[in-house]
Amino acid sequence: MTQVGKDTLATRSTMNVGGKEIAYYSLAKAAAKIGDISRLPYSLKVLLENLLRFEDGGFTVSPDHIQAIADWQNNPKTGNEIQYRPGRVLLQDFTGVPCVVDLAAMRDAIAKLGGDTQKINPQVPVHLVIDHSVMVDEFGHPKAFEHNVELEYQRNAERYDFLKWGSKSLSNFKAVPPGTGICHQVNLENIAQCVWTSQDPSGATVAYPDTCVGTDSHTTMINGLGVLGWGVGGIEAEAAMLGQPVSMLIPEVVGFKLTGEMAEGITATDLVLTCVQMLREVGVVGSFVEFYGPGVSKLSLADRATIANMAPEYGATCGFFGVDDKTMEYLRLTGRSEDQLALVEAYYREQGMWFDPAHEPVFTKTLSLDMGSVVPSLAGPKRPQDKVALPEVDDLFNTDLASIYKKSAPERVAVEGKDHDIGDGDVVIAAITSCTNTSNPDVLIAAGLVARKANALGMKPKPWVKTSLAPGSQVVTDYLVKAGLQADLDALGFDLVGYGCTTCIGNSGPLAAPISAAINNNDIVAASVLSGNRNFEGRVSPDVRANFLASPPLVVAYALRGTVTTDMVSTPIGQDRSGNDVYLKDIWPTNQEISDLRASSIDRGMFEARYADVYKGDEHWQAINVVGSDTYQWRPGSTYVANPPYFEGMSMTPSVIMDIVDAKPLAMLGDSVTTDHISPAGSIKEDSPAGEYLMANQVAKADFNSYGSRRGNHEVMMRGTFANIRIKNEMVPGVEGGMTTYGGETMAIYDAAMKHKANGTPLVVIAGKEYGTGSSRDWAAKGTNLLGVRAVIVESYERIHRSNLVGMGVLPLQFANGDTRTTLGLTGDDSFTVRGLADLTPGQDVTVDVTRANGETFSFTAKCRIDTANEMEYYRHGGILQYVLRNLAA
Repeated sequence: MTQVGKDTLATRSTMNVGGKEIAYYSLAKAAAKIGDISRLPYSLKVLLENLLRFEDGGFTVSPDHIQAIADWQNNPKTGNEIQYRPGRVLLQDFTGVPCVVDLAAMRDAIAKLGGDTQKINPQVPVHLVIDHSVMVDEFGHPKAFEHNVELEYQRNAERYDFLKWGSKSLSNFKAVPPGTGICHQVNLENIAQCVWTSQDPSGATVAYPDTCVGTDSHTTMINGLGVLGWGVGGIEAEAAMLGQPVSMLIPEVVGFKLTGEMAEGITATDLVLTCVQMLREVGVVGSFVEFYGPGVSKLSLADRATIANMAPEYGATCGFFGVDDKTMEYLRLTGRSEDQLALVEAYYREQGMWFDPAHEPVFTKTLSLDMGSVVPSLAGPKRPQDKVALPEVDDLFNTDLASIYKKSAPERVAVEGKDHDIGDGDVVIAAITSCTNTSNPDVLIAAGLVARKANALGMKPKPWVKTSLAPGSQVVTDYLVKAGLQADLDALGFDLVGYGCTTCIGNSGPLAAPISAAINNNDIVAASVLSGNRNFEGRVSPDVRANFLASPPLVVAYALRGTVTTDMVSTPIGQDRSGNDVYLKDIWPTNQEISDLRASSIDRGMFEARYADVYKGDEHWQAINVVGSDTYQWRPGSTYVANPPYFEGMSMTPSVIMDIVDAKPLAMLGDSVTTDHISPAGSIKEDSPAGEYLMANQVAKADFNSYGSRRGNHEVMMRGTFANIRIKNEMVPGVEGGMTTYGGETMAIYDAAMKHKANGTPLVVIAGKEYGTGSSRDWAAKGTNLLGVRAVIVESYERIHRSNLVGMGVLPLQFANGDTRTTLGLTGDDSFTVRGLADLTPGQDVTVDVTRANGETFSFTAKCRIDTANEMEYYRHGGILQYVLRNLAA
């Protein structure tokens, strides 16, 4: 049942599609009242329709809000606050578990407040895809997939029990079992419909653009299909599930004009890495990016999805492509019904939203790219935006070895028990992974063809390389097998290891013990090459410091070459069985070879068969016997799922916000601090606070699992906050890892936070530019809150993390007037006071008073980055969940 507003502008209309009467909210009728909207970006037309459908004439959606969208064409800047209601929510298990934990806790809390527990149910469709838990423990043999699945279920039995309880106890909630695929690829291939329909209170069928938010930053991938969607934190997603609108400012929209077409041998990965670099240079944080121009029509739907997927890497809210004939071809190929296809085309044409490559909307600013200029590229060694042309990777690495890793020259050391050595720049992980690329048949077929040609020549990967293939969909296996390419990939060690995120999310699994020992005992700067979207420090593997993003065929090539220290273009990548040199060009496939295999190997029936019983799961999932219930029976002593403390002592009336007085810095950090730095997803060290907690609870080191898998337990996660092994706190110069000072003593950040908490001392975190870049990790904000941090003061924020901080009741402040922690000379010995919080308003300038250790005082101005009135309400309630819970209980 869809909710609709009062429609005071009278824009509701009907269309006949296949003999069925379908209601919709007409943009043409709206234009007759608010003025011409023909040059609105397609993405803003989706927002406009959303406002029309939920217009109630009042504060939530008024005619003024709708008029503001039309008027945007005259001044295309960030503007009025609007209330946007996505049609559905997408979850994955790392972020989905804490979402379901919060919903279960809210059911307990609303019962204590005298409310109805059934009000804690999703009001919109929610799909949770379990894809983040499989690890590459075993690889390079035919049984790797089977063994990794077994290990996955052993490690995550309690979490999967809990998620199955959620699927049986919550309405509008479906769980896609493990081993099916990656959430964004499943969304692209099956869940998304381009046009969604539901019944309104009168029983009429209402059609509207398919829209979603997801608890994973790469939810943006679905924009390649013309579905407006982006990543949000879990707490914001929970609010959306429970009927709350997403409060946002009308965004700036950056137009990215594509012309020409990609040259022979160039991949969509090369194209997206070029786009990422260009857009980061322009600066698009908080903006929509919309791709337009004749080049768009030259891109396959899979190519568009690759570009849309990496919107978080270029900093945008989303990277949007309109709906056109390529969209329809993809919908037909992937098994959507002919009735659905007819509805999609009729709807988008009727609404004036059908993509026209000659059309040039109004944009905030524009940039352009001739796709014919794109060259083979990688990105690395630490950030996705740091693109480097393929022939220059060796120079880049060798330069960074000196400037970043403080090593004057590469060195090689013997590997114990092996007949080879290992050195700086050697590729120890080569992973075909991630929805970014495994959703694209062209690059996977290209990888298979590279493997076929290399295999025919008798080439093998270097013995120190850990190889893996983890597609985002079971359909990938079907077409690789049909094309005969899987056998060639297997021959080079790229056997199937799982259907999930694996190496891209940091689940690369352990390296062989002798390799790991050689790296760590000799300070080797080892490298990984992966077809993923993230290469942040400490993410891929604790043993690997240099990480490069690459296309799947290049991943195979680097496995053969075994190092990033030599030029892949002008020097041999190996020798054939006769000892002859083999160059990259000798094994690189032609575009025609790729096209021919794609045409002969992929068909609609594959998608129909694989998604026919998508929620059924394998025998492991079916064997989980869970009964649904009104409230969850929390298991005492569980180290995976625990009732969080957010609602303890909560009353129906929020407390007055107390001023922040004499707060001490918990951490002072530099630029580009990622949510991986703040809340790591990977392995848990034995001597860390989280590791010590687990051992104290009788968990053996072998069963630690990862931070990502334990996000349902706040005790583990708060101890893991700021615990990334590569984070650098300027309060402890020269030290890596989650350390700080307390009373002149160096200790773990968690331990210091607990000492400050015992003393009643509030805390702040100080940092530089692009704070909170990366994943939509709500635990980066939850952990910050639970450590006692009242405010974060930085030079600039990434969009999702700023929103998450507000959602957890942490005040985000931004330096003003060109000030930075450096220009102000801030130190870990200073104390910070911020007053007037009870009367704070969105975007207000606030005064931060600083007291030095010697008693000297001064002040600086910071901007409150609570951006909207709705966000201010959340903050006053102590967080978005408390706000929603009080409203539902009332």
